[in-house]
Amino acid sequence: MTNNPYAQYQNSKILTASPAELTLMLYEGAIKFGNIAITAMNEKDIEKAHANIVKVQRIIDEFRATLDTRYEVSKDFDNVYRYLLSRLVQANIKKDPEIMEEVVGHLRSMRDTWIEVMKQNKVGGV
Repeated sequence: MTNNPYAQYQNSKILTASPAELTLMLYEGAIKFGNIAITAMNEKDIEKAHANIVKVQRIIDEFRATLDTRYEVSKDFDNVYRYLLSRLVQANIKKDPEIMEEVVGHLRSMRDTWIEVMKQNKVGGV
């Protein structure tokens, strides 16, 4: 156990979150890491850009791994996630902040839609 109160709070927040809230946290994390990658690219910090793009890729991989294939819409989500992953690879190879802006824009849109779904279903603290 850590003595850092903030870390303890964050850990508690994750452990007590609903699946919907965890999904929202993942979207928020992907956006955050995407923005860090953009800043790093603009500052020519190649290692930091790479590390944060990989974090976004891992989050999207997690989204793909947890898709419920019983629903037809899961195929659409998988296609979007595969597209985002391919764009992330291109952004990483080219260190192109414009490609990252595109990815982060899609993630923001998906996050905002998720928040609306949570509100409509009265899930979580949204």
